[in-house]
Amino acid sequence: MEKSPSEYQIAELIYKSIAKVIASEEKVVLDKWLESESNLALYNKIVDQKNIQNKLSIYKHIETERIYQKLEGRIISTDKKVKTLKLLRVFKYASILLLFLSLGYVYQSGYFSNKDVLVLPNENITLQLENGTIKIIKEDGSSELVDSKGNIIGNQNGTQIVYSNTADEEALVYNTLNVPYGKRFEITLSDGTKVNLNAGTSLKYPVKFLKGQNREVFLKGEAFFNVSKDEKNPFIVNSDGLNIQVLGTQFNVSSYTEDLETDVVLVEGSVNLYSQKNQNNSVILKPGFKGSYNKNDTESIFTKPVITSIYTAWVNGELVFRNMTFDNIMKKMQRHYNVEIVNNNNVLASEKFNASFRNEPIEKILEYFKVTYDINYTINNNKIIIN
Repeated sequence: MEKSPSEYQIAELIYKSIAKVIASEEKVVLDKWLESESNLALYNKIVDQKNIQNKLSIYKHIETERIYQKLEGRIISTDKKVKTLKLLRVFKYASILLLFLSLGYVYQSGYFSNKDVLVLPNENITLQLENGTIKIIKEDGSSELVDSKGNIIGNQNGTQIVYSNTADEEALVYNTLNVPYGKRFEITLSDGTKVNLNAGTSLKYPVKFLKGQNREVFLKGEAFFNVSKDEKNPFIVNSDGLNIQVLGTQFNVSSYTEDLETDVVLVEGSVNLYSQKNQNNSVILKPGFKGSYNKNDTESIFTKPVITSIYTAWVNGELVFRNMTFDNIMKKMQRHYNVEIVNNNNVLASEKFNASFRNEPIEKILEYFKVTYDINYTINNNKIIIN
């Protein structure tokens, strides 16, 4: 029997819903809770702006979290179960719910807005042609892509490039798409394979795949692949010592230069992972599993079941952190927003957190950590210093 969420968990989900940082799997839990008419009535009362403002005026004068910790300690130490249950029920709705709702309100309204302004650099997406020519991709524009003979081989429209399959190529001709930090891009290859490129990613690929040859591309960074099925011509992603071979499937590859591991998360289909140095070291990955290849240990590929949506949320502009260290979170935020983050808090570095954000400016994410986890930070142009 599925365990019902606690009052504390429901309070947190309502807070995340108000703050618009609730993950899809969390929304499912909240929606199920809202199927009850009494719960729905409570929720509507909670999200009423006047009601939140009244609670906020109270919240400013009490240290709810500190009170909760002290009272919870007393509750745990007592043997009187009836008294414990009553205290938990009353306090969690009166105090913890107030805490989360107040934070949700101030988070959404910008109550804690930082006076420092973060300056985000605007770097260009570039396309490097076979002859070394570099073309700047304008995200708000469109253009035709031509080969060395002047033939049209594809079109660029906004943040998407689509290659045609009509190019008359007798040998492999490669283009390289470079996506800087702070941006994402989508490309459709000549075989119909769609690739979403995350911030700080480079993809080298043939303008047209040739019949009778493997469809091989070269990746640095992170990308989500939706590969067109072609059993006669396997699709291979070459990524920093690891090859990912497929016939037609959907999977995510993360292999940034600074990361110790290359991670492959399979959404559907199947893939074969094998080391370029030792092809006998191979693993067949199943849907719902992640394969991790240690760049310093080419003899091992480890697999484990995962929630795939956590690893593919970035395609929709979301940031999802599950049991992730603060250092790794800051690393992802640097790529996502194209900022420099210096963490001077060594204790915080190895702490693990859970959080989800949907298309939020970095200032709001920093305020979330500041209010929820009591971190301090300063901003200087595009540099963030955490103390």
